[in-house]
Amino acid sequence: MIRKASTGDAYELAWFKSSYSGGNDGNSCVEIATDVETVRVRDSKETDGPRLAFSPTTWSAFVPYASKS
Repeated sequence: MIRKASTGDAYELAWFKSSYSGGNDGNSCVEIATDVETVRVRDSKETDGPRLAFSPTTWSAFVPYASKS
């Protein structure tokens, strides 16, 4: 899920909130962005902060585990 940026050949990732985000205060959100080779994860409150990157295989192994928690 990438979006072509308005200048040059650069690409901008399209981030979306996880359906499992929420929390008691409503501000605990995890955002995901994907492309063919990578699944990226970030804190929605710190969009310029650190990001994790996973291969699609690793991410798909993690997601079923996380949904059982």
